[in-house]
Amino acid sequence: MRPTIRRLAAPGLAALLSMGAYCLALTVHGSYPFGPRSRAVNDLGNQFVPFHARLWDLLHGNTSGDLFFNWNSGYGVPFLADFLTYLMNPFSWLVGLFPRDRVDFPVFLVTLLSIGLGSALMTVFLGRLHPGSGLLRALLSVGYGLCAWVLNDGYADPMWMWGLAALPMTGIAADWCLHRRRWVAGTLLVALAWAGNFYTAAMATLAMALVLGLRLLLATGVPVRDRLRSLARAVSMAAAGILLAAPALTVTFLASQASQPPLEAVYRGRPPLLYQLAQLLPGGRGGESVPHIFIGVLGLLLVAAFPFVRAVPRRARIGWYVLMAGIAGSLVWEPAILLWHGFALPNGSPYRASFVLSAILVMIAWLALAHRPRPRELAAGAALVALLTVVCHNQSSIATATWVLVPGGGALVFAALVALHRHRAPSGLRTAATTVLTCTVVLGSAYTALSVTAVRDKIPWFRPKTTLSERALAAQDGLTARADWPRSRTDPGPHEFADNDPLLIGGEGGSYYSSYVPAGTARTLRALGAGWYMRGRHTLSFEDPVGRAIMGVSSYLTPVPHGRGRYVTHRSQAAPLLTVRGALPRGDRGESVFARQERVLGAAVYEVPALTPTAGAVPRHGRDGWTLPAAPKPAARSIRPAAGPDGAGTTFTARCTPGGTAVWSAPWFYGQVSGLGGSSTGIGHRDATANPVRTLGTVPADGTVSVRFSGRGPQRIPEHAIGCVSPDKLAAAVAALRAGAPAKLTTSGHGLTAELAPGGGGNAVLAVPAVPGWSCSVDGGPARDPDAFAGLLAVPLDPGAARLVCAYTPPGLAAGLAASGAAGLAVAAVGTATAIRRRRTVAHTTSLKS
Repeated sequence: MRPTIRRLAAPGLAALLSMGAYCLALTVHGSYPFGPRSRAVNDLGNQFVPFHARLWDLLHGNTSGDLFFNWNSGYGVPFLADFLTYLMNPFSWLVGLFPRDRVDFPVFLVTLLSIGLGSALMTVFLGRLHPGSGLLRALLSVGYGLCAWVLNDGYADPMWMWGLAALPMTGIAADWCLHRRRWVAGTLLVALAWAGNFYTAAMATLAMALVLGLRLLLATGVPVRDRLRSLARAVSMAAAGILLAAPALTVTFLASQASQPPLEAVYRGRPPLLYQLAQLLPGGRGGESVPHIFIGVLGLLLVAAFPFVRAVPRRARIGWYVLMAGIAGSLVWEPAILLWHGFALPNGSPYRASFVLSAILVMIAWLALAHRPRPRELAAGAALVALLTVVCHNQSSIATATWVLVPGGGALVFAALVALHRHRAPSGLRTAATTVLTCTVVLGSAYTALSVTAVRDKIPWFRPKTTLSERALAAQDGLTARADWPRSRTDPGPHEFADNDPLLIGGEGGSYYSSYVPAGTARTLRALGAGWYMRGRHTLSFEDPVGRAIMGVSSYLTPVPHGRGRYVTHRSQAAPLLTVRGALPRGDRGESVFARQERVLGAAVYEVPALTPTAGAVPRHGRDGWTLPAAPKPAARSIRPAAGPDGAGTTFTARCTPGGTAVWSAPWFYGQVSGLGGSSTGIGHRDATANPVRTLGTVPADGTVSVRFSGRGPQRIPEHAIGCVSPDKLAAAVAALRAGAPAKLTTSGHGLTAELAPGGGGNAVLAVPAVPGWSCSVDGGPARDPDAFAGLLAVPLDPGAARLVCAYTPPGLAAGLAASGAAGLAVAAVGTATAIRRRRTVAHTTSLKS
């Protein structure tokens, strides 16, 4: 038992020190959970906290969907790819142990525990790279667990944090290949790395393949045949491990292929060399995009000293530095960036793989330390660090903390390492040196985390969400009280506590933010009058009465003006989720959004008047609508559009029947739209951001509708930008659809069952966007792919049809499970054969002894 405890002591210490340093930094900064500052910046608040709330609902049976399908978001979207991408970090599953209204805490634990596990596993791997002191390995691993990538990139993406553990996992597996042992265990480690997060695991696997290749080249006295056998063993181990996690790859790959394409990412070229070198110095964060790589003062000093450590063979020193330089160069070379990121240039930072360079730096630092560098060698390294600091002193990533950590912390680290080098140093001196080194590493890491967090918090882009605040919980209570699923939807839109409000607070809305938003979903909703952000990778709810009626929204939430965070639930007319129609009319090319809505609704409910410019800037009329003239540009464009100077903008006048509800539709308009006593803001930008159809107000008694479009031009206004809804006609259309509603409708996980009213025939139309993976059967007949009607699911019905059953199966799941099953059989066969061979060897040895 004691040897086991001793083996676990160093990894456990690394975990405790790294997690303790991170918590200390958050405590001083006042960040959650140690203070009032929210951590939920950017995607952490908009995506990952809501997705973890969804996981809580799944674990507790508190949702209508399952792992395959999400009925809450985007009016019904696939979910398995989201789960496999965002929620497979094993620490994410701890969310089920906490109350749902405290979901932020287990999300924080995902980051914290990943830091601890990554540090612990790196401590183990360093011992396999070269034997040596467990304490010193642990201290270097703290620098890995709190490297620049963690503090700048990974902290806000809980699923990426699994990469911190995946890299040393694959390194340990590669080490077993080097010694040609434990193939089954290594395969399982690779599978665990890839299943937890395949995105960062791919980066980690590539990095450790390079490390394994270098170790094979540097191995002395090993025949070429044995090296090739080790390499073949590694290839087979990696292949089997990846195949064990195949569903994560097949499902997400096909979901990505079917998703709405993102805004085109453009690589703007590598950063200046000095700016890249400055990232080796801890304590700061620059304003430019760059690989974040620092690992602390201890690691930095040892990496700088490594070329001078004569106890390390010259070939090894050259080889490791070449590997480091090669990886550093590949991170800023576009073809290699594509390789690191799965042949797709990512939106946002193109340097998401920089943690692998931090890991290489830690390995080099350990190889230097394990060979007991002499004071002269350490002094040479210190001189290099001093030169680097002087050369990079004016770079934006150099902060006050850098000037404290590098000269001050560096001096303490240097003195402690010199003291530890002395073979005959008194035990008291060695204990004091170890204590100084430990305190310097822990406090320096905490100070670095504090400094980076403080700098980041000053950037407007990183303004945090409050996620499950008291306001959100109150809104959740209002939604629960109105729940009527699946008879109708209760939409939490169009406000936003987060970009995934339906997952965060409940309901069945249109808002959905994910890399896997199906293109069919995004385009269908926008064509019917909903809006989107990020070129459709964030869909929005309908805000007009006809759109809500089509999608079966019977209640929705809006904020109370000047209500100090209070929200009110509104009732609206809603068609059933499933309706039975006759023949489905085809649309005309170029039809307006109002015509499309009427076609889906099955009735004419709009007046679409001609627009006449009556005041303001004179627009130019063309075949596709109106073009507003350009207005003078402001000094800087604000996030929210402001009205132009006096006289800017154009007022259009139209005539409608009094008492109707006037709405406007200009998807790509950026500016203010005002009329009928109300005003709304358009934030349209072609392809990137689309405005939904929005309500203006009630048509007055004289039937005159005056609308002013005011924005920085030139702006395009559609020919049919104004529509007037007749409340009576809309009510009659909804009533007609309700008359053909199924006698009974139930949803269960990823399926839907409808008991149709007698005399059914024609077509069943489901208010769910049509995406690949659905199959439906009528009256127990064979399952067939449904049709699409204006982008919604449609199923032909024979006369007298009585029962409709539809189910969703994620594309790629069957192929992934088959590959995983085959790999599992192969691993089991190898494991069984190994066990039999080992048993025979033991039996043979025993018989010889007897």
